[in-house]
Amino acid sequence: MPNEDVSLDSIDCRILGVLSDNARMSLKELAQAVGLSSPSAAERLRRLEERGVVEGFTIAVDPVAIGYPLQAIVRVRPMPGHLHSVERMIQETPEVIECDKVTGDDCFIARLVVRSIGELDRVLDKIAERAQTNTSLVKSSPVKRRLPPLSR
Repeated sequence: MPNEDVSLDSIDCRILGVLSDNARMSLKELAQAVGLSSPSAAERLRRLEERGVVEGFTIAVDPVAIGYPLQAIVRVRPMPGHLHSVERMIQETPEVIECDKVTGDDCFIARLVVRSIGELDRVLDKIAERAQTNTSLVKSSPVKRRLPPLSR
């Protein structure tokens, strides 16, 4: 479990910044980018992983490029007694690419990708059997997922 009081020095911050731009770079390239030897960069990266700061390395895929031109943000409010079944349903719906459990009137905020409005309706109809939904289509994403500020 990650330590909530993780202190990052300037080199750790540079490593995270460089990797957030290109997680596929070699350790040699990473070391050069942050001014360390390859073994030192590898050790720093290993410690960041052990401390739970770095959870993994991934790729970013454009949903439109793989046939999903529509994205929707769906607020989900389960009907009484259906919280856990709705959560399971959301987890098992492949069109849901991201979901947060939140406070307030709604319990979940989900991001879906779909090929058509008909497909969106099919997904929402399944959820609507156990929850109220409020849906907004995404026009654009002016801020993509990014790192929070690393320096204090």
